[in-house]
Parts: sequence; structure tokens; C-alpha cells
Amino acid sequence: MTRIIAGRAGSLTLEVPDAGTRPTSDRVRESLFGALESADALRGAAVLDLYAGSGALGLEAISRGARRADLVEKAPRAASVVQRNAARVSKAIGRDAAIDVHRASTASFLQTRRGPFDLVFIDPPYGLGDDELTAALRLLMPSLADDATVVVERASRSAAPVVPEGLTADRSKRYGDTTLWWYTATSGSAEGQPDPESQSR
Repeated sequence: MTRIIAGRAGSLTLEVPDAGTRPTSDRVRESLFGALESADALRGAAVLDLYAGSGALGLEAISRGARRADLVEKAPRAASVVQRNAARVSKAIGRDAAIDVHRASTASFLQTRRGPFDLVFIDPPYGLGDDELTAALRLLMPSLADDATVVVERASRSAAPVVPEGLTADRSKRYGDTTLWWYTATSGSAEGQPDPESQSR
């Protein structure tokens, strides 16, 4: 079990799929959402949660003021868990926000759906290859709003994501075995990786 940390659905318990997913820890989510709230990146945002797992990231955003969230999960059992969690959060906060759960692969969703999204969480299995992650980021680009924030969660042992033109590296932060990489959607930025010095910020 995990929980919504704060907001209108704060302390609500969420189910976690019994296998095949790796929920983001409460510590990492608390730090992540504290930074997003400080940047006023949640209120009224359209959110996309790819490789949703339990849906905890997208649903936390809804609890804290996002206006809509699309949760994408390919595994049937996990997608069913996301659907149940989404129903619980919807009931807790009322009808002020829209939550849609999509049982689809990230690639198929991005090839057929469009945003624009203001905030995107990408938390794939640690076993996902670097090339697959880059391909997903390329597919994501047409769905991003101007100045959208993209947060990628990877194992700390992994190399920095290689991102397509249009995403600018902002910062990264390590939490033990997990590292969060932050990007901003811009025009004309080149592929690249964050400055290693940003690790200490």
C-alpha cells in the first residue's frame, strides 16, 4: 500500500500492483511535489503519468490542484489497480478534476493522443533501455505545452537520459538508488544531458 501525501485527497490509501511495478517512495514523492508546488507547476495543470504503475504520481498531482490527469499503464493488472485508485481519488475530491486511465503502451498512447500537457511524469521500469526511453521522449514532444515540465525517474546507476531537441535539462537530484531528472520544454534546444554539477543542487 501507498498513500496520497497531501492535498484534497491527502492520506488516502492507494493500492499497489502485486508485481511488475516499482512505486516511487514517499520520500521521493514528497520532495518532488514540494518542488513542483514551489514552482506553481501543479495548480490547473494538465498532467500525463506514463508507466503509471499505481498511478500515485498523477493522482498526487490531482490531489494538489491539477485540473486533469491522463494515466497510462500497459500491464492489465496494474491498469486495473490504477482505475480503482483513480476512482477513490475522484470520490475524495469531487468533480473538480478529470482523471482518465488508459490501458495502453506508452508508444501507442503517444502515437494516437495529444495534449497539450503541462507536466509529465516518466517513471519506467528500471530495466527499460536507454534507447527506448529516448524514443518515448521523442514521441512525447508534440504533446507538450510551451514551458512544460518533464520529470524522469531512473535508477541512479543509469546514465543520464539522452533527450531530443526541444527539451532543456534543468537539474537532477539523487535519492539513494533513484535519481530524478528535470527538463523544460523549449524551442531550439539541442540534445544533451544535464550538467553533472546539477546533481548537488
